Amino acid sequence: MYSVKLGEEFKKHGIAIGDRISITDSKGTNEGMLMPRPDVGESDIIIIKRDDGYNIGIKYSKSTKIKKVSGKPAAAPDKKPSAKQQKGLPKVTLLYTGGTIGSRLDYVSGGVKALTKAEELLAEVPELSGIVELDVKQIMSVFSEDMTHAEWKKIAEEVAEAVNNGSKGVIITHGTDTMHYTASALSFMLHNLNVPVVLTGAQRSSDRGSSDAFMNLICAAYAAGHSDIAEVVICMHADSSDNECVLIRGTKARKMHTSRRDAFKAVNNSAIAYVSRKGEIKYMSAYKKHEDVKEKTVAKSSFEPKVELLYLHPNSSPDVLDFLVSKGYKGVILAGTGLGHMSINTKHSEYNWKDSLKKAIDSGMVIGMTSQCLYGRVNPRVYSTARELADLGIIYCEDMLPETAYVKLGFLLANNREEAEKLLAKNIAGEITARTEADWTSDI
Repeated sequence: MYSVKLGEEFKKHGIAIGDRISITDSKGTNEGMLMPRPDVGESDIIIIKRDDGYNIGIKYSKSTKIKKVSGKPAAAPDKKPSAKQQKGLPKVTLLYTGGTIGSRLDYVSGGVKALTKAEELLAEVPELSGIVELDVKQIMSVFSEDMTHAEWKKIAEEVAEAVNNGSKGVIITHGTDTMHYTASALSFMLHNLNVPVVLTGAQRSSDRGSSDAFMNLICAAYAAGHSDIAEVVICMHADSSDNECVLIRGTKARKMHTSRRDAFKAVNNSAIAYVSRKGEIKYMSAYKKHEDVKEKTVAKSSFEPKVELLYLHPNSSPDVLDFLVSKGYKGVILAGTGLGHMSINTKHSEYNWKDSLKKAIDSGMVIGMTSQCLYGRVNPRVYSTARELADLGIIYCEDMLPETAYVKLGFLLANNREEAEKLLAKNIAGEITARTEADWTSDI
């Protein structure tokens, strides 16, 4: 709720949530729809939704002038499906986990309604009725930044159930912030996978003219229902226009931009395919293909939470590692500099990590090395620092992304502790390529 004094101000002007108002302060005038106040934040911040789709917060003070422009719009009736499910199309399960891509904004309440029935989704995206036969299931409603290994476990188990019940593909709607972590987790957790598992989301909400939500969902449906891919992939805009979407291997994807529609890129690997809005699929590189086998898909969904990802930088202190050892952490992934380096020969003892690394490894901690450069691969045989680190027992993770290595180590320590050190630097889900493929000259 807004503060008492703001409530009185709204009452004086006959303003209610959903009304269009103008607010004038020392910085100028803003106009938009009055939104409910979030549960967190100051109660004297007025939240309005502008016509461009963005919400902004304006601090209220004695000099602030508020004016009612018009009343709230009439509640829009639920849309009637304009298309019915067609029989004979590939059966695909859509698992809703949160985010704007599988939801509709209610301008009256300011809230978001999840579209959890096939007919509701078809009302918003009627094109889907001619692509696949959808079974929509809401399994959670979580902002992706709030996801943990517990949510990864739930998603993996739901995917396995859907596949074993006959789905020819699975779509997972997901927030974009940590989509690449979930894609990595599913890549390691799902065994005997023989269908496409496609994660998709939206960088821009569905109420904005530039939203990428529906095209991403349409392309994801073509990928899930009509490709012969048998891997976990991310499906998002390939470029800033609405030409096509890209399918990126789940262990080789990374979010590279905060807001652009083509934020996700394949790193150290080529894209698997490109999908047009009309369903044309252009395959670009090798991938695991569907086979005529009857083995059930198994979700090995255990995860060791006491694993950490550390980025090294000048002046970084080994006290961080000492603390993790004291708290019983089982593994650490280092995002080192360059080819996989960190400070172990500096004359400044407070910044020398050598002793702390040795103690951590002697305690049984598994430590892997990746590069914060992202593109390229680490190598312990070029410079003396890396050779010393390898001799200490640091495991060099080839061209694996730091986030992927973090997820992989947590998975290995929970499911195969005895082999974790051996398997960390070996490819098991497309996370390591024998020869790095890198188009790092992206226009992002």
